[in-house]
Amino acid sequence: MNDLLELMVDRQLNRRGIGDVKVLEAFRKVDRRLFVAESDQAYAYDDRPLTIGFGQTISQPYIVALMTQLLRLKGKEKILEVGAGSGYQTAILAELGDEVYAIERIPELAASAEKRLSDLGYNRVHIRSGDGSVGWVEAAPFDCILVAAAAPSISASLSKQLKPGGRMVAPIGTRMSQQLFLIEKDANNVIKVSRNDRCVFVPLIGKEGWPIV
Repeated sequence: MNDLLELMVDRQLNRRGIGDVKVLEAFRKVDRRLFVAESDQAYAYDDRPLTIGFGQTISQPYIVALMTQLLRLKGKEKILEVGAGSGYQTAILAELGDEVYAIERIPELAASAEKRLSDLGYNRVHIRSGDGSVGWVEAAPFDCILVAAAAPSISASLSKQLKPGGRMVAPIGTRMSQQLFLIEKDANNVIKVSRNDRCVFVPLIGKEGWPIV
């Protein structure tokens, strides 16, 4: 691991309250530099989002870590990720769970993320292009769901695809500003919602997200 990556993990994650040792180790294993555009290599370890083309971004490391930590992964989970982007969050989830299903709306990004993750040896990751707001019915149910795009409300389809005892984290709000919601489903399918940090994500475009404008 290089020194800049270690500084990122220490200063941007650990010192800001990311205390899950497994999450921190996953960030040490997954080099963010491999998931950003060549023109942004010098900024790969900065705590800020970076463009990945098609109007999309790779999220800042702290937000990726916070969302991951909120899922409380133990290593056996089947996970759905909505908004795969460049595959960075996907790789982090693959380090911590058992199997990851990732949906990306933009076909070109889905194809490049799939190739990148395959080249890196992630063989328990499944990626497809489609409307992530309605989930992945054929692969459901999921132990955990991570939504990496902003929605106006909690998707009913995604909630339905969450197992009893499962957890989902999603940015909910307006197109311009959101708050991270942790959605937990108990053994009786009762939903509990708690709110966490404020954030700004690209919009979740789809049937249960935002319309294309």
